[in-house]
Amino acid sequence: MQVMRFLLFSGIILSGLLYPACENPTPPSEPPGPVVVLERDSVPASNIYGIHEELYQVVEGKVRHNQILADLLLPHGVSMQEIYRISLLPDSLIDERKIRPGNSFSFYTPDSLERFSRPTTSLFVYEKDPLSFVVISIGSDSISALNGEKPVETRLQYASGTIETSLWESMLASEADPMLAIELSEIFAWSIDFFGIQQGDQYKVVYEESYVDSISIGINRIIGAWIFHNQTDFWGIPFVQDGTRSFFDEKGNSLRKAFLKAPLRFSRISSGFSHSRMHPVLKIRRPHHGVDYAAPTGTPVHTVGDGVVNRKGYQKSGGGNYVTIKHNSVYSTTYMHLSRYGKGIKQGVYVKQGDVIGYVGSTGLATGPHLDFRFYKNGSAVNPLKVEAPPVEPIHEENLTDYGMIRTVTMAMLKLL
Repeated sequence: MQVMRFLLFSGIILSGLLYPACENPTPPSEPPGPVVVLERDSVPASNIYGIHEELYQVVEGKVRHNQILADLLLPHGVSMQEIYRISLLPDSLIDERKIRPGNSFSFYTPDSLERFSRPTTSLFVYEKDPLSFVVISIGSDSISALNGEKPVETRLQYASGTIETSLWESMLASEADPMLAIELSEIFAWSIDFFGIQQGDQYKVVYEESYVDSISIGINRIIGAWIFHNQTDFWGIPFVQDGTRSFFDEKGNSLRKAFLKAPLRFSRISSGFSHSRMHPVLKIRRPHHGVDYAAPTGTPVHTVGDGVVNRKGYQKSGGGNYVTIKHNSVYSTTYMHLSRYGKGIKQGVYVKQGDVIGYVGSTGLATGPHLDFRFYKNGSAVNPLKVEAPPVEPIHEENLTDYGMIRTVTMAMLKLL
């Protein structure tokens, strides 16, 4: 209980320091005519949709397979003419092509017993996803619609554990959201090679999770993180600098560096850097100046750093479809055996760190789907796993005091777990 109280208090402090308020977008004006469109609004709520249920008779249901909008409305006395007018509403309100099986809907018919306050229109509510819904008012001479969102509850959560097999499996074992593994791999992508996570490594993380109707709709943001790997402590402390929220270590150095540790999010190394390796197809020994990452066909491949696409094509000597990116005058990287290229990837295009430049495949000389990743320094191949990339800008001097406050609270929270 003491830990949770401290986490809650610390989370409130951090939220005030890190996340300034955002202004809501201005709602568009109503178009003329009988169809009234309201993109966003708010009304006094008697239920989660802002409807006074006591004035209506309510029928609830879920969309069944192959049902369309007319199938949902006709049983409630809505005419085909009215359904047609509903279909004219903008897709941002109701898109018939996105009526999904399993989604919830409700139909509100005015209650005949409510003589003095009886509504004159029926209401149709369709839940687009766990958070968003649309309320369509069906009157005798007009149709109006309103987008809305259910109330969101933000909870301060924490997770900690010791890794036995993988970070993902550890999250599942501790009953934490396994997507935390993805979040942590993003934060520490420049510091930790997650393909080299070992048994006995540890982690702690404090985060905010969003709930709607007591059901989790995902992780909101990471408040702080710690990983113990290779006998080393790695701290992830969030701070907003130059208008961008990113993570720093306990010394104020940015966790973001010039190059990612790996071009794939999760996979396994199937073959390492070698000056003499038995080729699995040719059955001869020859240098393998790269690292092979085994992954399913179609797995996204990310550029490890900013740069320009220097070459793109098919390598007849065995590399298959490949992309080479020149990062600067010293470093370049090559990605081979791709099944296809990322959108817009062509020679001369500038790409940013983390952009998808292709997808794992088995083109060229390959026994199965994998990525052959190569790293070059001044034109010579180097082992990608041993490249030490310099960090980007640390905490600015004028921000050291503010950062120090956040660092103290964050590290104290994590040490208590």
